[in-house]
Amino acid sequence: MFKSFSTQLAGRPLTIEVGKMAQLANGSVLVKYGDTVVISTATASKEPKEGIDFFPLSVDYEEKLYAVGKIPGGYIKREGKPSEKAILTSRVIDRPIRPLFPKDLRNDVVIINTVLSVEQDNSPEIAAMIGTSAALSISDIPFNGPIGAVVLGLVDGEVVINPNEAQRAKSDMYVTLAGTKEKITMVEAGAKEVPEDVMLKAIIKGHGTIKKICDFINEIAAEVGKPKFEYKSCAIPEELYADISAVAYDDMRQAVLAVDKTVRDDAVDALTAKTLEALAEKYPERESVIKEGIHKLEKSVVREYLLKEHKRVDGRGLEEIRPLSAEVAILPRTHGSGLFRRGQTQVLTIATLGSMSEIQKLDGIDTEDTKRYMHHYNFPAYSVGEAKTSRGPGRREIGHGALAERALEPVIPSEEEFPYAMRLVSEVLMSNGSTSQGSVCGSTLALMDAGVPIKRPVAGISAGLVTNPDDEDDFITFMDIQGIEDFFGDMDFKVAGTEKGITAIQVDIKVQGLSYEVIKQAFDLTKKGRMQIINEIILPCIEKPRETVSKYAPKMFTMKIDPDKIRDVIGTGGKVINKIIDETGVKIDINDDGTIYISTVEQESADKAMKIIQGITGELEIGDIFEGKVVKILPNIGAFVEYLPGKEALVHISKLANYRVNNVEDIVNVGDTVRVKYIGVDKQGRTDLSMKDVEQF
Repeated sequence: MFKSFSTQLAGRPLTIEVGKMAQLANGSVLVKYGDTVVISTATASKEPKEGIDFFPLSVDYEEKLYAVGKIPGGYIKREGKPSEKAILTSRVIDRPIRPLFPKDLRNDVVIINTVLSVEQDNSPEIAAMIGTSAALSISDIPFNGPIGAVVLGLVDGEVVINPNEAQRAKSDMYVTLAGTKEKITMVEAGAKEVPEDVMLKAIIKGHGTIKKICDFINEIAAEVGKPKFEYKSCAIPEELYADISAVAYDDMRQAVLAVDKTVRDDAVDALTAKTLEALAEKYPERESVIKEGIHKLEKSVVREYLLKEHKRVDGRGLEEIRPLSAEVAILPRTHGSGLFRRGQTQVLTIATLGSMSEIQKLDGIDTEDTKRYMHHYNFPAYSVGEAKTSRGPGRREIGHGALAERALEPVIPSEEEFPYAMRLVSEVLMSNGSTSQGSVCGSTLALMDAGVPIKRPVAGISAGLVTNPDDEDDFITFMDIQGIEDFFGDMDFKVAGTEKGITAIQVDIKVQGLSYEVIKQAFDLTKKGRMQIINEIILPCIEKPRETVSKYAPKMFTMKIDPDKIRDVIGTGGKVINKIIDETGVKIDINDDGTIYISTVEQESADKAMKIIQGITGELEIGDIFEGKVVKILPNIGAFVEYLPGKEALVHISKLANYRVNNVEDIVNVGDTVRVKYIGVDKQGRTDLSMKDVEQF
């Protein structure tokens, strides 16, 4: 039966329709937020697959270019693989809902959000997050929701809920916030050095709106929701887990205590083999379940150390960062490089500078169509000691690259200050926790080494959390989580920023939500940590950006011309500009406002190109000298010389040499390169050139 439910969200109509589309899914809704329309579906398998020891949740966010009236580019003319923005949105939807499914559920659950129409004032990402929550809530899939979601902006010092396009353009932050009625479940932020207290106040204000969205979805579920289906629990049998604990508990407490990840892993592997042997007779053919039980025991021991004893397995204090080091300029031919290490996490970042023609062009449903600053992140298997071949970047790699990109973007100089395209690549060489924040630190080093005049150094660090499941007020937060604390803890709260404030946040949690107090403590810890990294490691390594770019980097020169003369520089079919490029070996990019960027490694080549362009677009001055090519001979009269691309003038026979010339071809032939001087205009107003007043080659 078709039902339509409506409310107001940030002063704009939000409508959720049920029972009209995709009715064979376990749950489906059509979300209309203004003129933005998204269909959200949730589907689950009837039975779990054999041998699955994790919850197989898949979330897709599909951008359709018809939603903004575009036909896809390329030969095929249809949407291809998901854009980076679509992948990031899928991750943003996944993170707040994943902890709200039962821990022992192993049925496949697939969420698909398809964007059908976009009004730029109303975020399709928020519509998809709300639609996902509504589809799950009305479905028969076990789900401890709903969640709500909003975007937070900061315009003229005021927090704005779901800012429109104009407000986003001047906002000092873009924060995607999700939560249940009780707690915050996800924060994803990019910000222009926003102080922690301002960010926390914004989160609290946003949560007030989220609570209203949750009430709205609960009303829908109460009216049209299905009973939740019974599922086969995949929890480890209590008797088996008790036997595993009896055999391995004391040894596990010793096995996990190690500074070195490899030593710890080897000790746990040895204990696993010992436990399997001890329980083989009582539990034949249960090896996989026993291994899962040992993993659960390891998790319990690590959490027990932290929560009850305030002890970390590597012996650090709760607010202590692992040993830090930094280096720059370690690669001789790259434009900039930085090596950052925190314990057994090591990231090498390389900076490459390019001409403005090398900016990335984007084909998506947003208004943003180019990207001048790019950050890519690679996570090879050897970084965690695994023998696997590389298969290209997955969703995690794309997400971490985007996080580091957001973190550095607020300090990147403007195009006017530094007219370069910039690409950073972070290669993870060792991984034992929070490599994304390691890539932020490595990127700061590489940018400064490359001579990019960033405003201030940026550093990133993460905070962890362990909570008592029986008492939500019993919890502990700690700084700089390593891999084992990430795997077995309840939170990975990543914050990057400068001394002035936050530039990026990404929060992953495994519990049902975070209280305001936990978030405040995480902000305090990460601020302390990033200031330590900046002051004790980054600045002593490289105090400020280098004064000049690398000798291997292109040099960028800028000039301005009358926009009406752009066509003269380009020429018919690009003939003029291509000739300038061929003659000088430079790269040339022209903006619509008449700004011209000339890229080359040679100053002399840039000077030559600029002189040619000035000649084409400006008034010639008497005495200007040009190098040109003879294009035509007029016997007994003179030679026509192309002194500028597309511009020709006659050198009279009397001005070919400083002596009497009887035959033009005694001096020049078609195709010769000569030097000519501009000496004014003749009686007919034509350009007058002379060779005899210029020393030839």
